[in-house]
Order: sequence, then C-alpha cells, then structure tokens
Amino acid sequence: MEIRLQRRPSRAPPQSCDEPQAMKTTHEPQTMNLNGSVPASRSGGGVTRSLKLAVLRLLRGGGMFELVANSRWRQQRLLILCYHGTSLEDEHLWRPGLYISRQRLSERFASLKQRDYTVLPLGEALEQLQAQTLPARSVALTFDDGTYDFYRQAYPLLQKFGFPATVYLTTYYSVGERPVFNLICSYMLWQRRGKVIADGEEIGLPGPLDLCSETGRHRVVRGLIDLSEREGMDGVQKDDLASRFAGFLKIDFSALKSKRILQLMNAREVREVARNRIDIQLHTHRHRTPEDEALFSREIRENREHILELAGVNPVHFCYPGGIYQPAFLPWLRAEQVLSATTCDSGLCTSRSESLLLPRFVDSQSRTQLEFEGWTAGVGDLLALRRNAAQKYVPRD
Repeated sequence: MEIRLQRRPSRAPPQSCDEPQAMKTTHEPQTMNLNGSVPASRSGGGVTRSLKLAVLRLLRGGGMFELVANSRWRQQRLLILCYHGTSLEDEHLWRPGLYISRQRLSERFASLKQRDYTVLPLGEALEQLQAQTLPARSVALTFDDGTYDFYRQAYPLLQKFGFPATVYLTTYYSVGERPVFNLICSYMLWQRRGKVIADGEEIGLPGPLDLCSETGRHRVVRGLIDLSEREGMDGVQKDDLASRFAGFLKIDFSALKSKRILQLMNAREVREVARNRIDIQLHTHRHRTPEDEALFSREIRENREHILELAGVNPVHFCYPGGIYQPAFLPWLRAEQVLSATTCDSGLCTSRSESLLLPRFVDSQSRTQLEFEGWTAGVGDLLALRRNAAQKYVPRD
C-alpha cells in the first residue's frame, strides 16, 4: 500500500509553552471543507460528487455492495470509522463536516447491526488484521478528542448497540471544565452569523467585524487567537477572553458553559466510560505535535501519564491531532512504544498498511447514508479518487 507523507503547515504557535495549540479542525477529508461546503474543483465536489453518488446508487441497486462486503477481498481489510463530535444541540449545523447528530449516529450503528458487520475493539482488530484472521465485515469505531458530547450522546448509543470503541483523548482540557477556546469562539460567531459589527475595539479587534461569511468569521477567530498569543494568555485567561467576547456578542456565556458544548470529558466521566468497553488511547496532552523530538515525546508522555491515572490503562495506540503528520513523527512514536497511529486519510487498512499511518473513513453529518454503506461494504475504497486529508483549514463560502 502506497503511503504519501504530507508536510505540516509551516505556521505554528510556539511549541514550548504549556498551553495547548488551538485544537485543530482540519479532520475532514480533502474533499470536505470545515463548513460542509464542497468545492467543485476537488474530487467529491459539485458535479463530481453528484456523479459519484449516482454511481453508488447504481452499484447498491445492482447488489454490488453486498457482493463486495461478502468477498474475500473485504475480509482481508479493516475499516476504521472516525467520529469527532456528536451534537448536544446544533453543532452539526455549525460544522457538518466535523459533527454528527445523535439521530444520524444511531442510524449508522443500526446499519452496522442490521448488515451483520463485526465491530471489534481497535487493538484486537489490528492484531487480527496482521494475523490475517479478521472476521467478515470487520469494523473498528474511533472517536477523536474525548469531548463531553461523546459521553452524553455517543456513549449511551454504544452501550445500547453493544459496540466497543476507542476514544483518543487529549487530556489538557479534561483537567479544567472549560470550552476549547478557538472552537467556542467560532461557535458563538456562527450563532451571530449574518451580522456586521461596526467596530471590535472593545475586545481588542479594532475595525469592522464581518460575520456574514465563514471567511469573515474565521478571520475574527484568528484575530482572537493572535491576541491571546501576543499577551501570553493561559487557559483561564483565554476563558475570560471568551466570556468577554460572548458579552460583546450578547451571548450568555455562563449558560453556554453549563451545557458543556465544546468541552471535554472530566476525570469522573473518563473513568466511567473506561470501565464500560471504551478504550482510552493517545491524542497528545495539548492537542499538538511539536516538530522538536523532545517536545513531541513530552506530549506523548504527559498524555500517557494522565490516561494511566484517569483510565488505569497504559495506552499504546495514537491518533494524530488534526490529522497532521510528517515522516519524522514515525520513529519518535516508535521510541515511545506506540504500536499504531491513525490519520484522517481515507481508506481501508490491510496487513501491508504502515501501522503508524493507518487510514480511516471520517464520518459526519455531511456524509450520506449511501456513502456510509458504500464505505462499510468496501465499495467506497474502490471508488476513492483522493485519499489524503486536508492538512490546513481554508474557509469556503
């Protein structure tokens, strides 16, 4: 299997500080933008996407999905499904390429059950993949970040359907119950979309603030992040800035925080899910992958220490924050005894896959049920034109 290594974006905040890098939202495949729009110039966009869906409908109608799903070819492959957020309220409307509604996630799980897919724990699935002893229609479920909405929405569904899952937990925000700074600012701006604010001087952003487009809102978020970095703000100070920004937007920040939207699971919740078939694994402590080996190793070790304390397990599986990876990371991960690492690149895993660059299918609200069924069967992998996930967020309107 050919693996294409990608370069990390050159611009990054200082990696020596103790604050987490702004949790990246570049998890979507290259054919999907963060706001759910799909540019026609890319594979899967515009006419190409419509054509692909038409082909999938024809293949499903002709029985090809079942033929491929039952094949020896599919049995030799593992599909790792990737999820991020499961909406508490309307997050899947804010970021349909990142979030999924509870109802749609329930439909996905029902589809796996009804079509006799074998949902395996990730570690067990990877061992059987290497031993070439996978059962038919093998699938592993993974959830990135460890957000509170996983505990509230996805976790009960996993229990209902009896499915095991892996949560790649970034641990910094599990210590203090506050929302992830850049994401909550983006979400609040989306709630005030369609407006133009004459002047943002009050919150340190002089000049007009255009909230009418994704590009304009992203520019405001970037300005807030730059402001927090210039002033060397820690987590508490960033939370205070977010609170002041909410007041500026006339949003009740206390009420928003009480819903725990865009927050992570706390220690009690992590312990609870870990006791009930949820495998807690590595996602770095501060949701970042420094380009310095010592700092990179520090992220893994601190993440591992917190997971060991919270979940009572020694994690050996890893997920790249933001789906960003580069060649140097592989030997660094091996030095930390990491056995596998998943990307946001699209594909099925085989016994020949590089264990530290495993592909997944990133599912979200913007994916149709037809696409989901195509990928679980294996047809999606056969039709994939672009497999590499975007390594940098570019707003699209």
